[in-house]
Amino acid sequence: MDRVDCVVVGAGVVGLAVARALARAGREVIILEALDAIGTLTSARNSEVIHAGLYSAPDWLKTQLCIEGRRLLYPYCDAHGVAHRNCGKLVVATSDAQLPALESLARNAAANGVEGLQLIDGAAARRLEPALRAAAALHSSATGLIDSHGFMLSLLGEAQDHGAMLALKSPLLAAQAAADGFVLDVGGAEPMRLHARGLVNSAGLSASDVAARIEGLPATQVRATHRCKGNYFTLGGVRAPFSHLIYPMHEAAGLGVHLTLDLAGQGRFGPDTEWLADAGPIDYRVNPGRGDSFYAAIRRYWPGLPDDSLQPDYSGVRPKLSRSGEPARDRRARARGVGRRLSARAVRRSWKYGLQLVASCCNFQRLGFLYTRPVPRLPQDHVRTGRTSSLAHQRIRRTPSIRRRVLAQGVPAPDRAGHDATGRVAASGSAPRRRRRARSGGRLHAPA
Repeated sequence: MDRVDCVVVGAGVVGLAVARALARAGREVIILEALDAIGTLTSARNSEVIHAGLYSAPDWLKTQLCIEGRRLLYPYCDAHGVAHRNCGKLVVATSDAQLPALESLARNAAANGVEGLQLIDGAAARRLEPALRAAAALHSSATGLIDSHGFMLSLLGEAQDHGAMLALKSPLLAAQAAADGFVLDVGGAEPMRLHARGLVNSAGLSASDVAARIEGLPATQVRATHRCKGNYFTLGGVRAPFSHLIYPMHEAAGLGVHLTLDLAGQGRFGPDTEWLADAGPIDYRVNPGRGDSFYAAIRRYWPGLPDDSLQPDYSGVRPKLSRSGEPARDRRARARGVGRRLSARAVRRSWKYGLQLVASCCNFQRLGFLYTRPVPRLPQDHVRTGRTSSLAHQRIRRTPSIRRRVLAQGVPAPDRAGHDATGRVAASGSAPRRRRRARSGGRLHAPA
């Protein structure tokens, strides 16, 4: 049976950020992804917003991850050539009745330690955005946009540069806790059994299902998740007259139907709130009939929205710990075993990157799980001299079943700046092209 230090389940943005952190710390890491490409679900189907950290309570883990992650994310994008823009946003009170709620939001954001905030009146808001209807607004200059797939490719490239390996079409079927780690049954074209000293469950929408497959895990640690679908519409034949992101006052299950811009400046609206069954297949198609409610919501802050200008775009699904009508709950992070130092250092820091994009932008209420057993640390001289990458490569070369699977997939490895083998930036194309793929049911793929 092949043996490896760490296995990360799920190649979304959180899993890739965790794998990068572990690989950079000198661990040998294998990433298991059930689908045929990285980041095809929640990591790709979101607003691509870098949030400032306005909404959650100051003592929530979600708040801490959002704020610290945002402070790390902008420098990371600059250093690694990931497309992004610090455009800022306006949270709008469209009537005097909403002013107390806006002032409360401003106080909460200040208590969270968010910088770059300014509470402005309606006239000042219209000087920033003349087409806007607002009684007042909260201006957040720290909010921005990011190319989500370019970010994931950069994380993957740096993880692979430090020895991590990605195995696509490799679902985790079952796991059994052992004295020195976990025994994993991995599916796919060539099923295999693998021993891992550390196991990270970052399977997103499937995190609860993956947790339930781990024999020996207490049932109390397998938390139920509930699916909340968000639909997006785009403007057709007209350009939105805004340079900031525009958000209405938030709702119970989300941030309301807000206006975001892609990096090309094209406007899109969403997400709305559509609760789904907790199990079964997910239909990502957007019902055009939901556009009627979008017109009413958008015209509260943009009365000049033209008739018949909204077109169905794409949708995403947010896993939540609370059901419809229940109060929101903070995220959960659990570590099992005596390897908690691995959680506190490598994984927690990586979540500040990964969850800023996914957990914050998509209003994730679920982290997934971390399970660890004692993992021997590499000698400090290896870490200091930068030999951790070659050591990890040497160990993984002795993992023949994983190596055969990775080589058979023929997936090229972008470098740490997110460039493919031809030297091009390994982004997945323009945002409109990504949305067309989403509408057609297609998934994002790493460059061939």
